Amino acid sequence: MNDNHKAILHRGAEHSSPYPVSRLAPAFDSGDLVAEVARAEAMLSARTGAKLRVIADQIRLLQQEARKVLDDAREDQALNQAQCAFKRIPGKIYHLYRRADGRTFFSMLSPTEWGGSTPDRFIGSYRLETDYSWIPAEQADRTDETGELVAQLLRIGGIGHAENGSLPLP
Repeated sequence: MNDNHKAILHRGAEHSSPYPVSRLAPAFDSGDLVAEVARAEAMLSARTGAKLRVIADQIRLLQQEARKVLDDAREDQALNQAQCAFKRIPGKIYHLYRRADGRTFFSMLSPTEWGGSTPDRFIGSYRLETDYSWIPAEQADRTDETGELVAQLLRIGGIGHAENGSLPLP
């Protein structure tokens, strides 16, 4: 080395040296280091891509669910705007008809109760829920599987109701 660029030698203990000072120290091959960094980058890229695909799938599912919610809201709104000459009571089934002028109305009488000839076109029967949403009558007889599933999970998990009706604290 020339005098302008003399190497500064480490003068401290070997364990604090910034470079290997023993002949037994492993040799570093820059090619191995580059390959290791490339593998790490590839794994990072794969993990990131997989996570982003999961998020994209979740977004698609949420968009589908949002469309369904909006469609259900439009249908409920149309049913709520149907004419009704009586007080609507949640839990009861009402029958929807369409007049010749296109207006819809609810009746308590089903098509069979009209004696075989309905005065207007029958659209369908619906049950009014407590949240004032409407369920087609053919679906109203189905049991609420979600409620039963929650009850089963609570029993399996050992979570019960306390005497005062509230859930026990952990």
